[in-house]
Amino acid sequence: MATALNIKRKNIDLPVETLQKLSIMAAAHGRSLKNYIETILINKANSISVEVSENPSPSGDVWFDNSQNMESVQRGIKEMKDGKGRAYSMDEIRSLLGV
Repeated sequence: MATALNIKRKNIDLPVETLQKLSIMAAAHGRSLKNYIETILINKANSISVEVSENPSPSGDVWFDNSQNMESVQRGIKEMKDGKGRAYSMDEIRSLLGV
């Protein structure tokens, strides 16, 4: 159950026709429009499972699923934050690779 401490207010915009239909449905259920919409959204949110992937790749590249690869990435991030790392330009990378 929601309490005053764990509720966030959010304004939403809906087409007039949608509000009219929802108003009719709310009245048919003996509820206010606000309560009816909140109930629908809460029930929908409670019925779905949300999983957050730890894979930082927007494309879901499986390379990042390997724990050793991610440890290497995390070490590199820490080194950069600690001032121990260095960012290379593409020209420097090409030169180092001999291409």
